[in-house]
Amino acid sequence: MISGTTEILDKRGREMLALLIKTHIATGEPVGSRTISKLTLEGLSAATVRNIISDLEESGYLEQPHTSAGRVPSDKGYRFYVDHILEKTSISHTDETVIQQAMFGDEWPNTDQLMSRTSHLLSQLSDSVGIVVSPSIAHDIIRHIDFVRLSDGKILVITVSRAGIVQDRSVRIDEDLTQDDLNRTANYINANFSGLSLLAIRIEMMRRLSEEKALYDRLLQNAMKLCEQGLSGTGQNQPDVFVEGAYNIVIKPDFTDAERIRELLKIFEEKSRLIKILNECVGDSDQPSVTIRIGAENNIPGLRGCSMITSYYYNGNAVIGSLGVVGPVRMEYARTIGIVNYIARQLDQAFSDSRVESD
Repeated sequence: MISGTTEILDKRGREMLALLIKTHIATGEPVGSRTISKLTLEGLSAATVRNIISDLEESGYLEQPHTSAGRVPSDKGYRFYVDHILEKTSISHTDETVIQQAMFGDEWPNTDQLMSRTSHLLSQLSDSVGIVVSPSIAHDIIRHIDFVRLSDGKILVITVSRAGIVQDRSVRIDEDLTQDDLNRTANYINANFSGLSLLAIRIEMMRRLSEEKALYDRLLQNAMKLCEQGLSGTGQNQPDVFVEGAYNIVIKPDFTDAERIRELLKIFEEKSRLIKILNECVGDSDQPSVTIRIGAENNIPGLRGCSMITSYYYNGNAVIGSLGVVGPVRMEYARTIGIVNYIARQLDQAFSDSRVESD
């Protein structure tokens, strides 16, 4: 997690900050010292609590909006809470059950279905915006590949991934290949490279080209050309982005400025920008865990009134995608962090299982 706070509060300061943040998250209203005094473990007086809260405000952990007597947490206060007060996050059995059933159900989903279900879950469980960046076709584990000669001289490349997604595209190569040539090439790839991604297949073919006997040179060369063309082209290597729950932002009392809402919605519509934002966020950590950016820690002006909780997901040791939740700074951090982390690890398992079953 990003850490922007170095000061360490004493026990009472931590307790007051935690109580105020929890109360503010629950009510959305500024919190007064009298309310906090009723919640303290020691039964501290309102006057004592008022002094501690004043110190927290002076140190930048709390703010006083308008002329209200109550206080609200600042970005710095939320950051200290997340880094130093929030206990190790976990996920409830109820949330686990909902996630497992919604993601995988009774039938194993294909990649698009899994990504769509995941973004919906992130949004539903966090009551915010759920975003998932899918793996590109280059990272899909290939179960089967076919080549079909078309009447116009082009070749249809059909790939079936282990996750069940079928993709096809027409390509053209210099070689004039018969359907028998194409069948032999497809059989060679399926027999030797099933269970690898297209990128891994290409790397392995390059290695074999320098080692195999002359008998296989033509097969390998044809296979290389067909796979190269199957990977190239506009959009084929670009990941897709699944966004769900933008409406959740619009209706929250935390977002009342129309121009701010328009800027947020514009960000959610620009998928290439979302990929960049998520990659920047999760790039802050080299560990397969959750990264949190709070308020002004976000580099994009339109997101500075939001918090982002993000994570990578993996196929083995390779990062293949990212996911996250965007919501107000007044967010239920413990539960949302647990949900994002759990869903990311479920995606790890889903793609790793696909790889293992192919071996």
